[in-house]
Amino acid sequence: MSHALLSRDPVPARHALVLLGVYALAWLLLAIDPLYREDWALENVLVLVAVAVLPAMWKRMPLSWPSCIGLFVFGLLHAVGAHYTYSEVPYDAFLQEHLGFSVDALFGFQRNTYDRLVHFCYGLLLVPTCVELLDRVAAPRGAWRHVLPVTFVMSHALLFELFEWIAASIFGGELGQAYLGTQGDEWDAQKDMALATLGAVLSVTVLGLAGWLSPRRRSARPDP
Repeated sequence: MSHALLSRDPVPARHALVLLGVYALAWLLLAIDPLYREDWALENVLVLVAVAVLPAMWKRMPLSWPSCIGLFVFGLLHAVGAHYTYSEVPYDAFLQEHLGFSVDALFGFQRNTYDRLVHFCYGLLLVPTCVELLDRVAAPRGAWRHVLPVTFVMSHALLFELFEWIAASIFGGELGQAYLGTQGDEWDAQKDMALATLGAVLSVTVLGLAGWLSPRRRSARPDP
């Protein structure tokens, strides 16, 4: 089973639909009574666009298990952040209640760090999808197979920070502040991009050591 999960072979469409169905159910549950409805709607604009293009993308480029699982886990993390707003996700209260320790006290965090976790996980979890996309449209060679996935994630991180800035400027007020979630940190955007880059570097390193980044012949289409 572990070998199958690390394979570059495309996931059968029926399995991908099950994964999408589980995500959709979780998303619907977290769409019920979010902490701040306007921020929830703004947070989900890009999600709706991504889900809308997913069927067309899948027909042209079915993904492997590492890519599908990475997208699935990141989608769940984002859905939780949208439900509470990123700066108010009660992760520390949850850990204290169920595990009896405070991660904020352990590491000395002075702010809610859920947004930092998600930016790091963006780089960590989406690298497999970036690798497969690059292989499909412009397959890199040599060291570029390790460099380009990282720079691809870095470009996404930059574009998202620009999108946040534009959206916050347009809507302003409490909604703009809730969407930005800077929590008073003037270097918030730079730290978010740095964490996404760090996650991508770690992911590329692990995948490279596992041989997952080696050039592969394009696999046959998965069973329906």
